[in-house]
Amino acid sequence: MNKPETADIVIVGAGIIGLSAAFRLQQAGRKVTLIDKSGMAQGASYGNAAAFAFSDVLPMAAKGMIGKVPGWLLDPLGPLSIPPAYAPKILPWLVRFWRAGWRDRREASIAAQIALMDLARSEMAALTKAAGTDHMVRSDGSLEVYESEAEFKDSLPGWAVRQANNIGFEHVRGARLAALQPGLSPRFVAGTFVPQWQTVSEPYEFACALGGAVLAKGATLLQHTVSTVKPGADGIAVTLGNGESLLARQVVIACGAWSKPLAAALGDNVPLDTERGYNTTLPVGAFALQRQLIFGGHGFVVTPLATGIRVGGAVELGGLALPPNYARADAMLKKAASFMPGLKTEGGKQWMGFRPSLPDSLPVIGPSSASSDIVYAFGHGHLGLTQSAATGRLVADLIAKTKPTIDITPFAADRF
Repeated sequence: MNKPETADIVIVGAGIIGLSAAFRLQQAGRKVTLIDKSGMAQGASYGNAAAFAFSDVLPMAAKGMIGKVPGWLLDPLGPLSIPPAYAPKILPWLVRFWRAGWRDRREASIAAQIALMDLARSEMAALTKAAGTDHMVRSDGSLEVYESEAEFKDSLPGWAVRQANNIGFEHVRGARLAALQPGLSPRFVAGTFVPQWQTVSEPYEFACALGGAVLAKGATLLQHTVSTVKPGADGIAVTLGNGESLLARQVVIACGAWSKPLAAALGDNVPLDTERGYNTTLPVGAFALQRQLIFGGHGFVVTPLATGIRVGGAVELGGLALPPNYARADAMLKKAASFMPGLKTEGGKQWMGFRPSLPDSLPVIGPSSASSDIVYAFGHGHLGLTQSAATGRLVADLIAKTKPTIDITPFAADRF
């Protein structure tokens, strides 16, 4: 039998998390092989909402979602949908999500998220500068809008948490609201402007630019599925879908929503599921959008990109196998047109992606149970782009067997 090819570090997944980890590991002098079944940035990194949402420190279960779930589920095209056939499979995840909203779990999750976001902000600034992608970052801020005084009032506890953690924002009304985004429907009575919120000019192009820098530094990219990752006496055996294998010194599992079976085979039964997100990207000039708009009550955002206007978000808990339901993208676009009179809705391109999501809104970052030479970096939900550079830094710490920059206990695979 032929000996398997050898590698220094194999990263399973070439999305924004895997690419950020690769770049950081290369800075530490390591040689990287990336393996992805679809190629570079073809998953959630391809069509996300383009935000560095460093102020988004509240777990989903702490945003008042539990109380909204029953009403949302009554609308099959609303902010949250669970196809009936998938309901039994997602029930254990939903129970954990409900538990994550309890005060003790909520406060612990917020503290962990704040620490990760603080690291994310500094590490992203360093990464974009080193990779030559800082020109793709926009600092226009974000504007979250509210349709009623009750909705605005319900948001205030969350903003109080942010204020206590030195996150800047400004509640706005009237002329100030109109100046921040002209052309909004008068149905919106108030808004909250977050000046430090950033976006990238186009997320796929941003990821590919980072990937280009990684390849230029000597990384190898293989387009294959990975069947198993197994530690052994001579290293970590990585078996590909075609039966071939590599023998690596260390492995990082960062393949998003597809990470669950690899972790389970290593003894870590992580309750990872997928939030299927939809969007429509309209042509350039569809609306004079000044910054990312957040329609929290409806679960979607509208983002200005170099390639147009992206209307997307919402959550469909339907797993990886169901076909897309683009009526959800149509419904968001219809709402956006009513919220932004004058929005030109013709010529849009629809997309669906899989957000790897855990019930407490925290990722899994840390060693596997099977070997400290196998490191997990997945489950970032809506925040993969935002937290990618921080995750890359923590992965590099773990690979080097040095103390991580922040406490990673809250991100352990066995926390559930």
